[in-house]
Amino acid sequence: MSYFQPSFDARSAAVRVRFGAGIRHKLADEIGRLGCHRALILSTPPQADGAMQLAADLKGLATGVFTRAAMHTPVAVTDDALAHARSVDADCLVALGGGSTTGLGKAIAYRTDLPQIVIPTTYAGSEATWILGQTENGVKTTLTDPKVQPEVILYDAELVRTLPVDMTVTSALNAMAHAAEALYAENRNPMSTMLAIEGLRAFAAALPRVIENPEDLDARGETLYGAWLCGTVLGQVGMALHHKLCHTLGGSFDLPHAETHAVVLPHVIEYNALAVPDLLAPVTEIFGGSSPGRALFDFARSMGAPTALRDLGLKRDDISKAADLATRKPYWNPQPVTRPAIDELLLAAWAGDPPAA
Repeated sequence: MSYFQPSFDARSAAVRVRFGAGIRHKLADEIGRLGCHRALILSTPPQADGAMQLAADLKGLATGVFTRAAMHTPVAVTDDALAHARSVDADCLVALGGGSTTGLGKAIAYRTDLPQIVIPTTYAGSEATWILGQTENGVKTTLTDPKVQPEVILYDAELVRTLPVDMTVTSALNAMAHAAEALYAENRNPMSTMLAIEGLRAFAAALPRVIENPEDLDARGETLYGAWLCGTVLGQVGMALHHKLCHTLGGSFDLPHAETHAVVLPHVIEYNALAVPDLLAPVTEIFGGSSPGRALFDFARSMGAPTALRDLGLKRDDISKAADLATRKPYWNPQPVTRPAIDELLLAAWAGDPPAA
């Protein structure tokens, strides 16, 4: 099947990407390739030990460690991290972790243009983009700038081998959301479509194997491959309703990022299938089922993913406010975004019901 389009634009960033079990041990070489020698290591509090070990392994190449990265990249945390980076005279950033740590590195780079090396420990995929989402005063906003694109990504299957199964699943579904929305993106192109479909196939093939045996390095490596593909797609095209809803729910109601994506995705895909069933047909072909939204819902449920926003902390009374925020300045979307439709969609996602066809 050809993904040719008669008219399109495409872009790709110059990023050095390395895959391999144990590739993190080549970090010093990558710092040297950048011409740097004073790396600031970033992490979240739970990954502080890993960050400290990374710094110790680097010996004199690590100039400091900052372990307070947080979900949704709060501007206040970035301010503190930026002050620390300047105090230790860092000349590059090393982000060890998932989307929270990667986001912090991007936020610092946006202000300083320091080069970044990312060592992912989840499947978030944001390391492959030049997109930064930040939260201030309860509102999450995004920007796109070449300065926030990491220069190097090291995908090490050993670092996700011990990622808990529940986090593995929700992180994977978060990455898959990038690919699913890319299939109908307003500025999609043949490259983005091929990347999206291959990324979804990688997760469909590898994630069940990871659930069966979390220590399977080949399966873990293939899920990281899927994350890279899905993240690269996110850097190629614009997102639509799904990401608008998840940014609203995360930034304004402090819902957990990956889990929120896992719950909302099937409902938005089913909603948009009303407008572009042909573009979403690959989802049904890959995951099976009668419709793309239901296929994703059943796959997520079979993997043990959360299916209800109420289980993530959203209150029934919050739905109206969330719908209002999400429809106030909506992203482009193939199916028209109306307040009654979003109320209905969010109510189904809140209750954990299957997506309405």
